[in-house]
Amino acid sequence: MVKACGETWARQCRHQGTGPFHALIALSRFDRYLVRLIIVPLLASLVIAAMLLLLDRMLRLFDFVMNEGGPVSVVWRMLGNLLPEYLSLGIPIGVMMGILLAFRKLATTSELDALRAVGISYNRLLRVPMLFATVFALINFGIVGFLQPVSRYAYENLRFELRSGALGASIKVGEFASLGKGMTLRVEESKRQGADLRGLFVRAAGKDGQVLAVTAARGTFLSTDDPDVILLRLKNGTLVHAPAGGGVPRVLSFDQHDLPVNLPTMTNFRQRGEGNLERTLPELGRTLLDSSASPEVRRDASATFNRRLVQCVVMFTLPFLAVALGVPPKRSTSALGVFLSIIMLVTFHKVTEYGERMGSLGRIDPALAQWVPFLGFTALALWLYRTLAYVPGGQPIGALDRWSGKITAALSGLVGKLLRRDDVRDNALSAG
Repeated sequence: MVKACGETWARQCRHQGTGPFHALIALSRFDRYLVRLIIVPLLASLVIAAMLLLLDRMLRLFDFVMNEGGPVSVVWRMLGNLLPEYLSLGIPIGVMMGILLAFRKLATTSELDALRAVGISYNRLLRVPMLFATVFALINFGIVGFLQPVSRYAYENLRFELRSGALGASIKVGEFASLGKGMTLRVEESKRQGADLRGLFVRAAGKDGQVLAVTAARGTFLSTDDPDVILLRLKNGTLVHAPAGGGVPRVLSFDQHDLPVNLPTMTNFRQRGEGNLERTLPELGRTLLDSSASPEVRRDASATFNRRLVQCVVMFTLPFLAVALGVPPKRSTSALGVFLSIIMLVTFHKVTEYGERMGSLGRIDPALAQWVPFLGFTALALWLYRTLAYVPGGQPIGALDRWSGKITAALSGLVGKLLRRDDVRDNALSAG
């Protein structure tokens, strides 16, 4: 690629002139190459980051759904509604890693030196990274500003329906389950995902004091024309009917008996927007401008509004930081910049998250809690980039890389001494 992007570019300038049209053709060819270098690690990092963030929540959701007796399929629906929330961090990580790894490859293969030698500046090299930052900033704006609040409401709605039984929560085997008013069911065994129930016991108490107790070898639930009533079909069982007033109970053996079950009345879930996490950016803006809203409500809305704006604007800072940390010091292939970039970005995310909570509690101004960390993060990124691009021989992480090398060498030497000491001790013991 050095020849393709360096010598070929210089040869075109010599033989075809250095006019803006020819330069545009040559540089656009390199831009396409840089796009290919960035897009693969960007998408891979985005997917990996989102999956890692979802993994811990997935285990907790499985426990929650199983405890509530709901179907396993609802876990994937809940994870899908949580995905926009985790993409708000996964997208910046993906953009950062894509740009950083692309420039690291250019630097370690000497392609960056060739490009610099033919007069391409770091500012010119930032054109494609800034294009990626702009595209993903718009995507992130749509996610955190509009999609994330709606998906958060859908997630809470699923939790409500799961707890209330609206999702068809399964009956737990070996436990007594309440089926509406006055009816209790116990199942010894469940097969075919609840379609075939074995060893059933049913007790139903009527309003007039009558009690019905049924045992059956098998049973299944069937739908009816009435959406509020389902049918429990029992097979090969015994029915005991105890009349009101302590009369003599009647016993009946049956091959098949249908028992109607009245479903409990389901309450509707609340409307979206009761919390700031479920409000879109325009809705938060209207709350901020609403003079009739209480100061506490406007303060909470301001904390969420400013953090979402910072989550979008910080995308334009990432190219400067990624380029500065992606180019290792000369004669070094250290991956310290990759490590530092992830730490810095996650730390910034946690600081703004903490600032949002403190701002909503009134302990700090909501705007300052977001924009002061953002300005500090941006200033650090620009300083690192300036050191690389404008200081002769500038190495933004050169000192850290040298200290990291010394610490690694010291630890390696210490481990080597301990291993050699163990070998000597083992040899002495084996020699008797």
